Amino acid sequence: MRIAVISDVHANCVAFDAVLADLQNQPVDSTVCLGDAIQGGPQPAQVVARLSELACPVVMGNADAWLLTGVDTGHEAITSKQRTIREWSLSQLSDGDRAFIASFLPTVEMRLPDHRKLLCFHGSPDSFDDVIAPQAAEDEFKRFLGKYSAWILAGGHTHAQQVRRNGDNFFFNPGSVGLAYRHDQDENNFRADPWAEYAVLQIENGRMSLEFRRVPFDVQELVHVYRTSGRPYAEDTIRQYQS
Repeated sequence: MRIAVISDVHANCVAFDAVLADLQNQPVDSTVCLGDAIQGGPQPAQVVARLSELACPVVMGNADAWLLTGVDTGHEAITSKQRTIREWSLSQLSDGDRAFIASFLPTVEMRLPDHRKLLCFHGSPDSFDDVIAPQAAEDEFKRFLGKYSAWILAGGHTHAQQVRRNGDNFFFNPGSVGLAYRHDQDENNFRADPWAEYAVLQIENGRMSLEFRRVPFDVQELVHVYRTSGRPYAEDTIRQYQS
């Protein structure tokens, strides 16, 4: 059994299409999305269409919940720039698109071979706002995930590929499809990576493996999409892809 785990597309369908093309060449049995799929980038309606075609389970992320409600449940102040982009994103979506986003789930449970179970979420199983960073201290990690050690765990939110043992199982983050970036860089000189990240979990004949993938996408195509989409503050984001 092979499961593709994707997360944090953030309305970047150029990157998402690169991942889908990669999966056509290396097919999987199922796909699950860990949320934050629609808000942020220049192609919200296109990503809704791709996810609808995939018909895969999708977890509700904090950004997509905020897109629908305008209610901030996190701990960071929302800027006027973010509010302007949200309004534009909503303007690109039909009523059907919004209903599709509203159908995203708090968590997704999947039964695996060999009596194993996969629990998928955005931040943590308890809240899409929880942050499980690779450098989190062990007591903090256990506070979020210790009680879920009977499961293999998959979470997104931090845009950081990682794997970490949890009891006899493990937690992993597949990274970000739509906005991968180095986490040790200066905020004032932020650069986004020119690739899409995801993971493939495989269980077969009693063996289990986890593969992290990075798939390059056409940055110039993404720049063109930003400039022709009408998405506010497009040049600010374009600069993040220019060295």
